Amino acid sequence: MKIAATADVHARAGDVEHLRAIAEAAGRDADVLVIGGDLTDLGKPEEAKVLLQALEDCSVPIVATLGNHDHEGGDAATLSRLITGSGIHLLDRSSVVIDGVGFAGVKGFCGGFDQALANAFGEDLFKAWVTEGLMEARALESELQGIETERRVAVLHYAPVRATVEGEPPEIFPFLGSSHLADALDHGGAHVAFHGHAHNGSFAGETPGGVPVFNVSVPVLKSEGFEQPYFVFEI
Repeated sequence: MKIAATADVHARAGDVEHLRAIAEAAGRDADVLVIGGDLTDLGKPEEAKVLLQALEDCSVPIVATLGNHDHEGGDAATLSRLITGSGIHLLDRSSVVIDGVGFAGVKGFCGGFDQALANAFGEDLFKAWVTEGLMEARALESELQGIETERRVAVLHYAPVRATVEGEPPEIFPFLGSSHLADALDHGGAHVAFHGHAHNGSFAGETPGGVPVFNVSVPVLKSEGFEQPYFVFEI
């Protein structure tokens, strides 16, 4: 299977033709289109409708997660209903099998990486912040383990490893992802992971257990010189 992976498309008014061209090209180049969050710019239903109009004639299945921008409007539930109602496989602590390949997805969350990984200590608000990241990681691990296929793909928005956020200011690393997600990939038996969010990050990295991780944010792919704003990976 060939997967065309992208993230951070940030659909806005006027983007239909641009996004439609991407979807049509991905349909020619791959068997599945993966979008790792930030489907919309400000989380508005009308932005989601722009994206869905562009994707309605995509010739291959589409797998997606939400991103932080999709929550900005405070109506992620409506966006989710619109997206799932269009036939897109929206993964939110859930999974799907397509042609013998399993896809598990979460938005992910913050927390930091490696020795700088935050602990749930102190104020209740801080504990809640850390716990949200833990819950996302545990859900991803559980979904991956529950997929009864040989090949398992993880789709996220937030980064699971430090390597793919390198290039961003170090001060914001804790807000770009969490090593808990890397643990989930390793323990869940993922074969590859795609994410976005870090627009100024780096393209490739891997978990401590050797799972390849790709930051497929559109700005990153452009800086890497990709002809199309997606990365084709064969699994």
